[in-house]
Amino acid sequence: MKNKWLITALLAGNSWFWVLAADADPVIMRVNNKDIHKSEFEYIYNKNSQQQIDHKSLDEYVTLFKNYKLKVAEAESLGIDTTEAFKNELAGYRDELAKPYLVDASVDDRLAEEAYERMKEDVEVSHILVGLRARTAADKAEAKKKAESILSRIKAGEDFGALAEEYSEDGSKQNKGYLGFIRGGRTVYPFEKAAFALQPGEVSDVVETQFGYHIIKVHSRRPNPGEFLFSHIMILVPRDASDEVKAQKEAEARAIYEELKAGADFATVAKERSEDKSTAVRGGELPWVSSGQFVKEFEDAAFALKNKGDITEPVLSPYGWHIIKLMDKRDIKPFEQMRSEITRMMSRDERGGMARAAMVAKLKTDYNFSLAEAQQEKLVSLAEESGKVDSSYIAAIRDDQSELFSFKDHTYTVADFAAILSKGRDVTANAPEYIAAMIERMSDNEILNFEKSCLEDKYPDFRNLMNEYRDGMLLFEVSNREVWEKASKDTEGLQKYFKKNKKKYKWDKPHYKGFLIRCSDDTTATAVKKRLKKLDADSVIVVLNREFNTDSLTRVKVERGLFVEGENAKIDELVFKGPLVKVDEDFPVVFVSGKLLKKMPESYTDVRGQVTADYQTYLEKVWVENLNKKYPVEINEDVLKTVNKQ
Repeated sequence: MKNKWLITALLAGNSWFWVLAADADPVIMRVNNKDIHKSEFEYIYNKNSQQQIDHKSLDEYVTLFKNYKLKVAEAESLGIDTTEAFKNELAGYRDELAKPYLVDASVDDRLAEEAYERMKEDVEVSHILVGLRARTAADKAEAKKKAESILSRIKAGEDFGALAEEYSEDGSKQNKGYLGFIRGGRTVYPFEKAAFALQPGEVSDVVETQFGYHIIKVHSRRPNPGEFLFSHIMILVPRDASDEVKAQKEAEARAIYEELKAGADFATVAKERSEDKSTAVRGGELPWVSSGQFVKEFEDAAFALKNKGDITEPVLSPYGWHIIKLMDKRDIKPFEQMRSEITRMMSRDERGGMARAAMVAKLKTDYNFSLAEAQQEKLVSLAEESGKVDSSYIAAIRDDQSELFSFKDHTYTVADFAAILSKGRDVTANAPEYIAAMIERMSDNEILNFEKSCLEDKYPDFRNLMNEYRDGMLLFEVSNREVWEKASKDTEGLQKYFKKNKKKYKWDKPHYKGFLIRCSDDTTATAVKKRLKKLDADSVIVVLNREFNTDSLTRVKVERGLFVEGENAKIDELVFKGPLVKVDEDFPVVFVSGKLLKKMPESYTDVRGQVTADYQTYLEKVWVENLNKKYPVEINEDVLKTVNKQ
């Protein structure tokens, strides 16, 4: 961090005197000779404060913060922060925390709002697609030329549908290019962007997408009707069905429709007669849907239904006959409820990289990025001459120290670029385009990596968040060593603490400590009682199960615990003189082996959880006292008075 302040500390007795520049982020505290600045303290203080609190509570927080930093100092003295595991974990956290700072969030916000607005409207479109057989420059040029030729014929007045039927290179040619209604997020972004820019009757220019070149025509636009819940009954009609079969299927569908009109239950009929087996089991119910998700014939009929419970007459689609029932409908959700869905959708298309690209463009301006275009041309030309990018190509440029690009105080050479290429694989197609793309990728990555390295300097919030993560990791590890894990494993310490504080764990009710043993007969019970005399408590269950039970025959059931009256009916009967319990015919002989503790536990193990928690608190207190003695702490009271409480 670049310090913008000057501090002079003079030691006089036990007091520190602070001299601070007026515009500083002053030091509010020093722990083990390490400066802690006001901004970090305010960040954590305000993050943990839910409301405005008085000066007394601020003083209390200062103590908590000081002790927190003392534990961090101890972790550092133990070298926890220098381990590879720690550094790798912290680096992973930093990578995640850095992501929002390496994109232009305003671009994502704008695109998300744009997507939502487009979800409010349906656009009815047709298109003609000229696909790409390969991705060479020559192939792309040929495909684009063909698309432009088709577009010129449309502009000259030829029928769009006829040209789509003749030239379109996708399944829509069977429908004269008709795609139906689309809305935001339903198509690749360049297609969507072009379609939503057109009014009914208009035709786009040639639009390039990952699939090739499109010419788009918009037929109509309408408000999004919302989401619908439909059920349907379907009678399948094979594509190659004869006229006789087609007539038979239609008659079957119309007979079902008449039954429904006469009062038959739709769900019951769907379960029994619908040939869409995936929905028949649910009474014909489909998932919640919106327009653009069905074939046109189904959609036109379904979305014409106005009221819940309405049904269509039989509707023929390319798949067969449908009878559709409107179950429910709802409006499009508010933007905030859909934001996460929209964000996921954007991440899957071209929009996913636009916020990053915008940030790169901004950084290139801010850092005076300069590309040596002559060097780039040489590299591209060499790739064109050789026709590929391989080890020979890399060898030819490996030692070239000519500048390729630069920004701020950083310069990258052709040799640096060669080192990047050597980590890839041989490229034999579109070599010149590949080189140009790789230079752009390298420059983008390097400028983003530089920006990433500067985040602590540029953004106080990021610096404070990283400090919080780092110190939190150290605090967890050192606390686990000194308190949590230590307390759980220190059986001698737990027992000593229990004996010293035994009255603290006094019971309101007597507790029975021991075993409840159920036996299949008197002989077994006698043998078990005899065996118990030679066993310690911790081995009872294991030994009795091993000696009296087999996989095929169980003669003994053992239950161990610390019981109060009301927890176990049989214990209540045998120990607390409660009512008789019905005899278990399989295990009629029942007895107890243990003792009644009337006022308090006899060992810490009887109240392990409570004692362990109390022992941890005790260890924490002793540890903090020792840390306060071990490490020097200075607090600047004048700076403390200026803390901004939010």
